[in-house]
Amino acid sequence: MKFSEFITKDAICTNLSSTDKESVIREMTSALQTAHSIAADQMESVVEAILKREELGSTGIGRGVAVPHTKHPTVDKLCGAVGISEEGVEFDSLDGEKVHLLFMLVSPPDRPGDHLRALENISRQLRNDTFCRFLKQSKTDEDVWTLLEEADNNQFGS
Repeated sequence: MKFSEFITKDAICTNLSSTDKESVIREMTSALQTAHSIAADQMESVVEAILKREELGSTGIGRGVAVPHTKHPTVDKLCGAVGISEEGVEFDSLDGEKVHLLFMLVSPPDRPGDHLRALENISRQLRNDTFCRFLKQSKTDEDVWTLLEEADNNQFGS
């Protein structure tokens, strides 16, 4: 599954201001809501679902990366946001390091295959050091979108 199939272009946040897990999840969920991927009246419910998923174990997977995600009955298709934090976010990551790159996913409960394919694509790309370095250096939403398109076209050999 390609980034262009699930990342909401208008929910790319290259200058996250939050420094803790709950705040950054709220900030990215708000970006999805502003981009009309999540209904305004469901934003708090989505945040709570993501935080509940985090209680099972942090989605801070190490190397400065987190992939917070949940399934939620109010979305009709998989949607995602990308966040970049220059300062870093305390995320209870597996390696104890702050998170700088975040990919958030919200998917309908009846589409688990899409959810898993998106997670697989994200994790595959994030294992590529060149992709991660370029993503961390991205300063604009357009830079991030171009990078995601290049990843979709296998520009990074993953």
